[in-house]
Amino acid sequence: MDVSFLGGPQPQLGVGVVAPFDFALDRELWRWVPDDVSLHLTRTPFVPVEVSLDLARLVSEHETLHAAVQALCAVSPQVIAYACTSGSFVGGTAGERAMCAAMTQAGEVPALTTSGAAIEALHEIGARRIAVVTPYTKSVTRSLEEYLAEAGVTVTGRAYLGLTRHIWKVPYRDVVDMARAAVVGAADALFISCTNLPTYDVIPQLEAELRMPVLSANQVTMWAALRAIGVRAVGPYQALLDPVARSGPAAMTGTQPPPRSEPRPTPEAALAGPPVPPDDPGDGPEPPPYLPDDPGRQPPL
Repeated sequence: MDVSFLGGPQPQLGVGVVAPFDFALDRELWRWVPDDVSLHLTRTPFVPVEVSLDLARLVSEHETLHAAVQALCAVSPQVIAYACTSGSFVGGTAGERAMCAAMTQAGEVPALTTSGAAIEALHEIGARRIAVVTPYTKSVTRSLEEYLAEAGVTVTGRAYLGLTRHIWKVPYRDVVDMARAAVVGAADALFISCTNLPTYDVIPQLEAELRMPVLSANQVTMWAALRAIGVRAVGPYQALLDPVARSGPAAMTGTQPPPRSEPRPTPEAALAGPPVPPDDPGDGPEPPPYLPDDPGRQPPL
């Protein structure tokens, strides 16, 4: 059969993605990407360290980024995105900028990080006071808040799970419960941190219930990467991406959801409240690790 009449293939727009070795949500990233763009993912080398500030530093070393970006550049992406929130906020705003510069130098293409994209997205929607949800430990969550404070963003409340592994197995119901627990004060938006935490399907639900924009790590990463090459991310009923959603109930930032007839469900492991004081001593006791209903076979760490 002669298929020469089809022409093509059409020129490909590519987004290179550097992810930590334990990243498991490739399919979620693709859901924000239109059909005429391809994602090219690579991972940092495995290290036998649980999710922590130490791991965040290891997976964001400039030498590691240089090797990953050079591998991606073999397929000529138009932009490089570092898809890890903790790895890009652990060094503060100066560390995040240095990471972008190192990646840009290694690949000679524009580069961005998840944490930088989060700040850019918060500016886009005009959010200065936010609630935060993370799967992290207390110390990693506190590091995120310090990064946000450097960027002029105030955290009004938070909820976190205290996990050090298998974050991608957290079900949507736990993400929703944490979000409800985190929104305890007047906030302009909610940010759900960690690129290994599933969020795509819960964003519209939470925006409708909480009546505020909801941003997630993977969402802002794809939004920023695609915008850098002049392409709009796909995300129906998500305020950051959908103008209709932004002009609807989610646009009512700073407005609390209507009173509930029953107490808000709060996950046993989640903590919420006013911002953690800078001199808060140590981590203190952590909540127990999340265990899925049917964990099945667990890969070695």
